[in-house]
This record gives sequence, C-alpha cells and structure tokens, in this order.
Amino acid sequence: MRTVLANILAIYRRELSSYFASPLAYAIAAIFWLISGFLFWATLEGIVQQAAFYDAQAQAGAPVPPLDIPYEFIRAVLGVVGSLSLFVLPILSMGLYAEERKRGTLELLATSPLTNWSVAIGKLLGVVTFFITMSLPILVYEAIALANVNPAVQPSVLLLGHAGLILLAAAVLSLGMFISSLTDSTILAAIFTFALVLALWVIDLIARNFTGGLADAIGHLSLLKHYTNLVQGVVDTGSLVLFASYIVLGVFLTAQSIDALRFQRS
Repeated sequence: MRTVLANILAIYRRELSSYFASPLAYAIAAIFWLISGFLFWATLEGIVQQAAFYDAQAQAGAPVPPLDIPYEFIRAVLGVVGSLSLFVLPILSMGLYAEERKRGTLELLATSPLTNWSVAIGKLLGVVTFFITMSLPILVYEAIALANVNPAVQPSVLLLGHAGLILLAAAVLSLGMFISSLTDSTILAAIFTFALVLALWVIDLIARNFTGGLADAIGHLSLLKHYTNLVQGVVDTGSLVLFASYIVLGVFLTAQSIDALRFQRS
C-alpha cells in the first residue's frame, strides 16, 4: 500500500510541476482569470442594480418578492464560472496522455512497474490541483465582496459551492483524461472532451422529451443539474455519487486504455 501511495505521489508531483513549468498552462490561467474577473464584475454590477430596483419598488409601495442578495450573487458567480470551466477543462486535460503518446513516453509508462491506476490517479490529482489554484482568486473575490454583508454569509455556503465546482472539474478532467489516452492529438482530445461534456451538461434538456423512469434516468446524468444543486447549497447524496461515479469511470477507462497498450507492446 505504501508503495502504491508513493507511486501516486511521485506521478502527482511530476504532473503538477509540469503545469507550473508550462507557458501554455500560464496562458490558460491568465485567460481564465481575465474572463472570470470580467464576469465577476458584471455579475456584481447586475446584482447591485437588481437590489437597487427592488429597493425602489419597495419604497414606492409595490409588492416585492423576497430576495437574498448574497445567495443570489454566489449562485450567479458560480453559475457563470461553471459554464466558463466547460471551455477551460478540456484544454487542461487534453495533454494528460496525448502528449505522452506524441513524445513516445507513454510506452515507457505502459511498460513500467507502476500500475495504470497509480499513474491515472496521480495525473488526475495533479491537474485538479492546478485547477483549484486557478479558481482560488474567485473565492477571494467573493469573500471580499461579501465581507461587509449584514447578516453575514455562512462560510459553509460559499465553500459548498466551490466544492461543487471542484467536483465538476474533477469529473470533467477524469473523462478528458480517458479521451486523451486514446489519441496523440491534443486538439482532437480537447474537441472530443468538450463535445462529451457539453452533451452531459445539457442532457437534462433531452430528458424532457421522455417520460417516466427513462426521463429520470437520463436527467440524472446531467452535470448541470447536480452542479446547480451544490451551488444552491443542497447537499444531495445523489449528486455526490454521480460526480464520484464520473471520476472513477474516467480513471477506470484510462487504466484499461493503457493496459490495452501494454498488452500490445508485450
């Protein structure tokens, strides 16, 4: 067991250091921070204007529905960041194995004493850690914006929403890792990963064309539906199980893909 953990840790360090040494990774992070910063500002401005409109309506004596401004702000920010992540995550995962194939080092991994599971888990942990680093400024922005809110926002609400973002990222990156293991083209890996994630994002809309248990089963596969649950502060066991299932499925399929390559080389 210690050997397996040591192997995972070694792959994790190697993968994480490769991201922090990659100009492309820094470029992706910079673009992500730029766009997310603009979306954060636009969302904050929209929420402030909405609150001012509701306040004016209330002073005029018009009926105003209850509005939890901090909660709506958190939900809106994480909603747009989640959508933005759909474009960023396939780019982060595209080179996990495709670059290894292109450089010819995938065969070395496939025939090394390291287990396929150890390599896949180490690589996944590395890229997820890099994404967490990318998303930390958003959490800081939200904490600053909500610092003087009265009554104060419970930290658990903010942390739960970001935990949902991390679970979403881990699920997408795990599936993207599997697709990356199938090709030596990073562009194709990114395109197919985006197509798969987009399908899982909007599959809830497809489910509306069906009825009964089939509709429920198809709708349950939706990434958007379960991500929204966590962003709204709903700790649903079904959502946690679904994200965990996507993560495990991606790691399992990746391990099987590399095992097939190992069998071809033996």
